[in-house]
Amino acid sequence: QVQLVESGGGSVQAGGSLKLSCAASEYISNSCGMGWYRQAPGKERELVSIISSDGAATYADSVKGRFTISQDNAKNTLYLQMNSLKTEDTAVYYCKACRKWVGVQVNYWGQGTQVTVSS
Repeated sequence: QVQLVESGGGSVQAGGSLKLSCAASEYISNSCGMGWYRQAPGKERELVSIISSDGAATYADSVKGRFTISQDNAKNTLYLQMNSLKTEDTAVYYCKACRKWVGVQVNYWGQGTQVTVSS
C-alpha cells in the first residue's frame, strides 16, 4: 500500500511563497501521474495541478503562472512551489498518486497539509 506524506504547509501573508512536498513510501510502478488538490472550508476538493509520468504538467486557471509542480523520481517526491499566494489559496492541500494496471486504477491520497494565507 502506497503511503503519501505531505509537508511544507503553514501560514504566510499574501504575496508570499510556500513549497509543498509529497513523499511516496515507494516507487509507483505503472503510474498514471501525480497531482495536488485542495479543499477550502465549505467547498469541494478541486484540482490544483497534475503531472504525468512523462513530466507534462497541467494547472488550474486560478494558479497558472504562480504555482509550479515538479517531481524528483529518484526520491519518489512530488513538489508544489507556490508563489504570489492569495487569500483564496487558503485550503488543505492534498497529494494524489495513481497506479493503473490491466485497466484497474487505484488512487492514493495523502493526509493533507494546511495552507493559510492572510491579508
